[in-house]
Amino acid sequence: MNDTDYVEIPWQKLSPEALQGMLEELVSRDGTDYGEQELSTETKISQLRNALAQKRAAIAFCPDSESWTVISKT
Repeated sequence: MNDTDYVEIPWQKLSPEALQGMLEELVSRDGTDYGEQELSTETKISQLRNALAQKRAAIAFCPDSESWTVISKT
């Protein structure tokens, strides 16, 4: 997914329940790698929330594939 393929979804406009569900789904996806040390689901979600709040990451939606992910903004 490159910059022209997606629409950024402002995480602040999502309900708390929707955001929590999206982050839970993302951290449970197969192939999600957080490095050598295994982290708890809660820690992974917390790290994603912090990255979104600090604008180091964004929720990206691809209209063509109707899929979403969290991308790095750095």
